[in-house]
This record gives sequence, structure tokens and C-alpha cells, in this order.
Amino acid sequence: MLWYSTVIAVGLVALVWSADRFVDGASAIAKRAGLTPMLIGLTIVSVGTSAPEILISIMSALADSGELAVGNALGSNIANVGLVLGVTLLFSSIRLGRDTIWIDLPLLVLVVLVTWFLLYDLELSRSDSFVLLGMLALFFVRVGQHARQTDDGIEAREIPTLTLPLAWLSFIGGLILLIASSRLLVWAATHIATALGVSELVIGLTIVAVGTSLPELAASVMSALKGHADMAVGAIVGSNMFNILLVLAIPGLWDSLSLQSAVVSRDMVAVFLTTLVLALAALWRWNGASGSGTLGRGTGLLLLSLYIAYYGWLFSAP
Repeated sequence: MLWYSTVIAVGLVALVWSADRFVDGASAIAKRAGLTPMLIGLTIVSVGTSAPEILISIMSALADSGELAVGNALGSNIANVGLVLGVTLLFSSIRLGRDTIWIDLPLLVLVVLVTWFLLYDLELSRSDSFVLLGMLALFFVRVGQHARQTDDGIEAREIPTLTLPLAWLSFIGGLILLIASSRLLVWAATHIATALGVSELVIGLTIVAVGTSLPELAASVMSALKGHADMAVGAIVGSNMFNILLVLAIPGLWDSLSLQSAVVSRDMVAVFLTTLVLALAALWRWNGASGSGTLGRGTGLLLLSLYIAYYGWLFSAP
């Protein structure tokens, strides 16, 4: 137990340092390519930091442990909004562009509702997985629209000036260490949880989900400290899309997966509520005169409270 705890401590240090390198590289690449921080968050950051979830989902499906993948996908979404964005907002407010408020966040709410409907029969079938993958294709169309637009609602931020080779070295090196350190944390935490007799679904919803969300947390907090926290929202929206539409779909591609009733009555409820609160908070803060909405510390505290309440709900169940 002491050995695994030491591994977790070392992994956390590596995670924070690599997140710093990762954000520098991603920001410099975005600047040189003429992309906005929101777009780089929706694509490179979200795909890169979702890699642990994707790998775990594939390995879980191959090992006939689909519940772990489902718990990881749903738990990561709850952690991304409640923990990652909640903590990020305690460090810095985030100004949102019009498209983010009126298109991206409502689209995420819609995806959650469709997924909830698909899982209502307590089965993740191959046809369900194909529907999710089809929505993922539509999301990529939306990302393409972002690429052709400028996000006028987001203020220009100071971005590190790096040579292109150094920017890619910082980005790729940071990404590799982010993934490696998060996987190390999940490995150690899973051994601790297994020794305590925790079920596979709960491991996926808690230890694995939080562990694989740590890259988003570290990268988002570092983005906030560096003055371009708007990247955090893009990364979270993109990451949550990938978690639902790809990570959750993978187990169903192998074979139909029977689900516990709590997945629909508890976990999907939590995913929906946290996503809906985020979307409503963005709409409530909308200011038509200035052309931008702002998420502040109050929203961060509310999201963190919902996240803590979910854990109370999870562990109070018999």
C-alpha cells in the first residue's frame, strides 16, 4: 500500500510539470497555425487528454470488463465538469464566445440526452455504439466549422513564443508524459481500490475516472494560471464528447453489454445535471451588449458542490 501511495505522489508531480509543457506547446502551435485557443482545446487538447480513457476502454473491452469502460466514460464526464472546470474557475473566470454558448454547450446537452435514451433499456448494443459513432462524425463537422471561424468573443491572450520544432517537442513530450503519468496514477490507485474490495463499476466511476481526468485538470489549471483559461472549456467540451461518443461506444462494438440500473438512474442523471448546469450558467451570464458570457467563481463552487454531492450519492447506495 505504501509503494502504491508513493507512485501516486510521484505521478502527481510529473503530471503538473508535463501539463505546463503541454499547454506551452499547444498554445504556441495554435498561434503559429492561426488557430484560436478554443479550437486547439476542442481538437488537440481534448483528443490528447482523452487518450487514457480510450486506451482503458479498448483494454476493458478486450478483457471482458466493459463495466469498467462505462464507468470510466461517465465518471470522467462528471469529473471534467464538476472537478476540472469547477477547480479551474476558482483560479480564473472564463469568457465564452457566442458559438460556445449557443451551439457547443447545447450540442453537448443533446448528446447526453440521446445517450441516456440509448442506455435506458440497460443495454449497450452494437447498434447503440454505431449511433454514438455517427454523432461523433457530426461533432467533427462542428469542429471543422470552428476551424473556419475566428472566436471574436475570446480576448487575445499572451501565448509563448517558441520555434516550431521546440513547440512540437514541448507539446508531444508533455502529452506523452501526461498520458504516462496519468496511467501510472490509475494503475496504483486501482490496486489500492481492488485491495479494499471496491466493485469494478465503482472503480471506473471514481479512481479510474478521476485518474484519467487528471490531465484535463492539470492542463486546465495551468491554462488558467497562464491567462488563457478559455482553452479549458474547449478541452472539456471536446473531451466529454469523445468520452461519450467514442470511449463509451467501444465496449458495445465487441458485444452487447448489460448495464446495472444505477448507470441510468444515478450516473447518467449526474452527467446530465452537471452538463445542464454548465450550459444554463453560461446562458445566465450571457451579455448581449458585450458579446460574451462569463463563468466565474460562483459557477465553479456550484459545479464542485454537485461533484461532491454525486460522490455522497454514490457511496451512500447499499
